[in-house]
Amino acid sequence: MWKIVAIWWGEIGRLWKENTTFALDQKIIELTGKKNPVWLFLPTASKDSVGYVEGIQSYFQTRFWVKIDWLFLRDKKFEKQELSDLILSKDFIYVWGGNTLYMMNMWRKLWLDDILRQAYEKGIVLSGMSAGSICWFEYGNSDSRKFTSKEWWFHYIKVRWLWLLPALHCPHYDSEPQRQEDLKNMMRHVSGVAIALCDNTALVVEDEKFQILTSTPEAKAYKVYWKQGEYFREEITWTCGNLEELFGK
Repeated sequence: MWKIVAIWWGEIGRLWKENTTFALDQKIIELTGKKNPVWLFLPTASKDSVGYVEGIQSYFQTRFWVKIDWLFLRDKKFEKQELSDLILSKDFIYVWGGNTLYMMNMWRKLWLDDILRQAYEKGIVLSGMSAGSICWFEYGNSDSRKFTSKEWWFHYIKVRWLWLLPALHCPHYDSEPQRQEDLKNMMRHVSGVAIALCDNTALVVEDEKFQILTSTPEAKAYKVYWKQGEYFREEITWTCGNLEELFGK
């Protein structure tokens, strides 16, 4: 069974201060089918931030009693089989946010793109927020240039991802309003659709089915696309359905 949970929420402090994502996090645990699943945290996009690891570890271990391992990729050399054994032995993978382009370049260099596709086929739950949300899609609307360019000024780029879900994905759709116009322009050059998630919203995929889960009343999800020269932005109001319908025009 294929299982993906693509989430966007707020700053990391919200995880234990406001606790707005408990229901979404609980869904990830439930998808494993295990009472005490083993979790692998991938903070690659944050360049292996120790602070994020400590925060995530504190949050999940005190609320869900999961066993957490993490994988730092920057300062250690790995063999492909070593990484494969480590990743494919877990019940779910959680990817944190940050520099999406850096993360994908690092993953491809270390074969993680291939290994994570194997995890998908094996039925390991794949999840994450921001960069960890869009990495499961074909493309992502990314702010990666802000990490390397002083003249960035909200110039988003289309980043190629793992191609597990056939759409472009845009996180932060309400909390970063400038993405809305940028996504509209970006989709002029994309033949398919984009899935845009607001804060505290998750797209949950199980095989050929999907669900939209929210943890606050204002949280929303949208499907956007161009068709015959006209731009469409449709709120995804149904809570579950077929992927073919979601990704079609």
